[in-house]
Amino acid sequence: MAEKQEEPSNAQNGEPDNAEEGEGKKKKKVKREDLPPFEIVTGERLPAIFFKFQFRNVEYSSGRNKTFLCYVVETQGKEAATSRGYLEDEHAAAHAEMAFFNTILPTCQAGARHDVTWYVSSSPCVTCAQRICEALRKNKGLRLTIMVGRLFMWEEPEMQAALRSMKEAGCKLRIMKPQDFEYVWKNFVEQEEGEEAKSFVPWEDIQENFLYYEEKLAEILH
Repeated sequence: MAEKQEEPSNAQNGEPDNAEEGEGKKKKKVKREDLPPFEIVTGERLPAIFFKFQFRNVEYSSGRNKTFLCYVVETQGKEAATSRGYLEDEHAAAHAEMAFFNTILPTCQAGARHDVTWYVSSSPCVTCAQRICEALRKNKGLRLTIMVGRLFMWEEPEMQAALRSMKEAGCKLRIMKPQDFEYVWKNFVEQEEGEEAKSFVPWEDIQENFLYYEEKLAEILH
């Protein structure tokens, strides 16, 4: 497995670096407590630096205090359509999973079948897992597949029970393979303007970490 990662810079973590300090600088360094407690960010493509840090399937997720959720919604009905985008949260209030059900799904065609695929940096927390189960039981036309980079607090019995409840509700849970990370890179990550799309470069232990998490998930869902 990967070794514990160093704490990220603010830029890697999705926050601007406060580099301007000293007597000659007039700008005041913004403290975290001065910032709004929660914000959901939406868009079509996320910055590459966020993907490389937040989606990396390491065992120790030190500093990764956000959830990045990339989604594909395929609507089957009178007006077939496909939509995609991403959501990002701060892990302070409602999470990206909640935001999907509150802001994205309601905009889809009512009464139609929706095949939804999420590519998420880490698996849902207990509260989000409960919300997922509720949504699947309430909406019989919803089919949800969740591809996760890492398992969140998977050693906790409550978290394991939540993952099993999602499976029982009809949610398909999968660990992201190297090919899935490449898919996200091609379809959800910003590329430099005027340049050809850069190829996805897998990190050294991507396959090893995938196998590790795949084994753990299989044990939990068994």
